Amino acid sequence: MQAHELFRHLRMPELGDVRQYVRTLPTNTLMGFGAFAALTTYWYATRPKALKPPCDLAMQSVEVEGGEHARRSSLLNSDELLIYYYDDVRTVYDIFQRGVQVSNNGPCLGVRKPNQPYEWISYKEVSDRAECVGSALLHRGFKPSHTQYIGIFSQNRPEWVIIEQGCYAFSMVVVPLYDTLGTEAITYTVNKADLSLVFCDKPDKAKLLLTSVEKGETPILNTIVIMESFGMDLVERGKKCGVEIFSMREIEELGRAHRQKPMPPKPEDLAVICFTSGTTGNPKGAMITHQNIVSNASAFVKTTEKIFMPSSDDVLISFLPLAHMFERIVECVVLCHGARIGFFQGDIRLLMDDLKTLQPTVFPVVPRLLNRMFDKIFGQADNSLKRWMLDFASKRKEAELRSGIVRNNSFWDKVIFRKIQASLGGKVRMMITGAAPVSASVLTFLRTALGCQFYEGYGQTECTAGCSLSLPGDWTAGHVGAPMPCSIIKLVDVQEMNYLAAKGEGEVCVKGPNVFRGYLKDPEKTAEALDKDGWLHTGDIGKWLPNGTLKIIDRKKHIFKLAQGEYIAPEKIENVYLRCEALAQVFVHGESLQAFLVAVVVPDPETLCSWAKKKGFEGSYEELCKTKDLKKHILEDMLRIGKESGLKSFEQVKDIVMHTEMFSIENGLLTPTLKAKRPELRKYFQSQIDELYANAKM
Repeated sequence: MQAHELFRHLRMPELGDVRQYVRTLPTNTLMGFGAFAALTTYWYATRPKALKPPCDLAMQSVEVEGGEHARRSSLLNSDELLIYYYDDVRTVYDIFQRGVQVSNNGPCLGVRKPNQPYEWISYKEVSDRAECVGSALLHRGFKPSHTQYIGIFSQNRPEWVIIEQGCYAFSMVVVPLYDTLGTEAITYTVNKADLSLVFCDKPDKAKLLLTSVEKGETPILNTIVIMESFGMDLVERGKKCGVEIFSMREIEELGRAHRQKPMPPKPEDLAVICFTSGTTGNPKGAMITHQNIVSNASAFVKTTEKIFMPSSDDVLISFLPLAHMFERIVECVVLCHGARIGFFQGDIRLLMDDLKTLQPTVFPVVPRLLNRMFDKIFGQADNSLKRWMLDFASKRKEAELRSGIVRNNSFWDKVIFRKIQASLGGKVRMMITGAAPVSASVLTFLRTALGCQFYEGYGQTECTAGCSLSLPGDWTAGHVGAPMPCSIIKLVDVQEMNYLAAKGEGEVCVKGPNVFRGYLKDPEKTAEALDKDGWLHTGDIGKWLPNGTLKIIDRKKHIFKLAQGEYIAPEKIENVYLRCEALAQVFVHGESLQAFLVAVVVPDPETLCSWAKKKGFEGSYEELCKTKDLKKHILEDMLRIGKESGLKSFEQVKDIVMHTEMFSIENGLLTPTLKAKRPELRKYFQSQIDELYANAKM
């Protein structure tokens, strides 16, 4: 059979599944390049038309009047920024009330036990239980006021949303606590926010809080509510130090017996005090208003309205911490449209099982998870042919992406990517990543493999969550999109690093209704973040690309000088070195008394052995990490990639030390948002750093 005959057969409408048909063809038909070319031609001939983007992708942002070269979204008709999308939604309380209406009292929050299906509670039940919680707080003497703070110390679960909505129904403010900040930070937060009551999910967290009361560190705390069952010994322990302990059920019953009518907040009222970990010192309490949250969620809806509009049929998997604003904004978008939220079981190792059971349509992720997915996919491709096929199929679908086509039903999806899509439940139609930089190659591959709309955003807690977001239709990687419709962004000179706004480079500054009110009881830190004109200074260095999108190229906050006076931005250098196949983590160090840089590197346990084998080395992961000659090869590879990426000679490291334990939240070397805690890393590796410098002088 000739290639043209194969085209004719493949175009027959009754075939349906190409794979099934190809199996019926004679062996000689499939031999040689002709058949493969035929399949490729078929793929091109049958691909669907691209959806129309919401604006001209060649100019995604426009300059606003005022002479500061600030830019706004091209989706806006004027320089007036978006504050709300729906007329009747101005607060987070309104968001949920709209969800109650449009869902027709459909399922709202779902949980599952191991090996069980998800069980759901309805929107009206959530609303009812929330009002009971809020009524109980009023009965206990708490004020319906935006100066009344209530703590939540829990993993993601339905009670989190119920308590949050209970607070909003009576104009109270939620203060999330999370144990990855450490015991000292929790004590600090309880005192800073004057928390007399904290809701906990498990007795262990209540015990941690009681310990700080017993030590006299948190005298203000007098009430703890626990969601899971606990013993009377805990109640007795609480009595001894003046803390009343209730179950969640008791609080809801108390509220049901003393039901109050909701007293909703105003848009300008505080909704959340979100304590950000930072990389140094005590956490800072970012004061976020209802208007901040509504404007940020509305801007996401506005950006995607033509291509992705959530409905009551949508399902979100909730596993990213609710203590962070990224997850909260996504959940607001989902709840506003009457969709469902299914919570993971609480163990990240079981997430893939939860995904298969829940079959979510909306899946927010962070780069750390994307990197794991990418590594696992290629790790399972155990020979060069399989890797070549993955790469080839990805390139074919990437060509579709460049022309604006997103789909999961192409020939390549059916033959190559179906298992990958099935591992996420098979129904994902929208993913969004943020919180940290993601590699362009990883993002592009996963966009092709998963065949769904996949957005990348940029922001920080201080602008609620996001200030820029990729636009539908622009599926290129290597940038963080255009300003969201709630923000204007300008770049400000950072002369010591030679970044000049006149050249389209500088510190990213944000203004708009999503910018926070300031830090709780900390005017000094507030003045560092917010200037007199209301611009939030992010500390990130950005660059405008010709199409009006923003690229984050550097970090201002951690710069330092070497002995010869050269400025160094270590995070930029670390991101370059992380492209080395053999490495999982890198910490670059320098100081003003030294003329060069050194680094601590953690080789990748999944790739090191195979990488080392190509260089002629064999052994266990630990043995290889101690091999001096292998260290030389890794350093050479780092320097090669550094040179190819344009690092200057003084930006290249002179020596490295290999470390076998990953930097993590648990060992205190990463923040909860997975950023390096540089002072802690420096202190932890001080002896190795001193040795590297000493050896260089010998």
